Amino acid sequence: MKTNIAMTCVLLSTLLGCTAALADEDAASTGSHAQAYVKDSIITTKVKSMLAAEHPNSLARIHVDTDRDGVVWLSGTAGSQAAIDKAMSITRQTEGVKAVHSDITIAHDD
Repeated sequence: MKTNIAMTCVLLSTLLGCTAALADEDAASTGSHAQAYVKDSIITTKVKSMLAAEHPNSLARIHVDTDRDGVVWLSGTAGSQAAIDKAMSITRQTEGVKAVHSDITIAHDD
């Protein structure tokens, strides 16, 4: 009888210990995810501010996304290749940006 109680206690403590370890791991990964999200948001905001300062009307047409590694993705439209090049140059010079990818296309007025 005492052996059954002891085995039950060992089994329960093992299961509870695993659950606690997994909960702690989930909390740590959520925290790092939140930190990465804040960092990405800061970089995105900096890029948008720099673009708006240079070309105020470009902000509505150029979309900025940043991944957790500091890689910035630009998309949308611009009036010319020179405007695309300028947006990429501004983005590259922004603090925290590791790389820039552009899917910006030239808008053709029909």
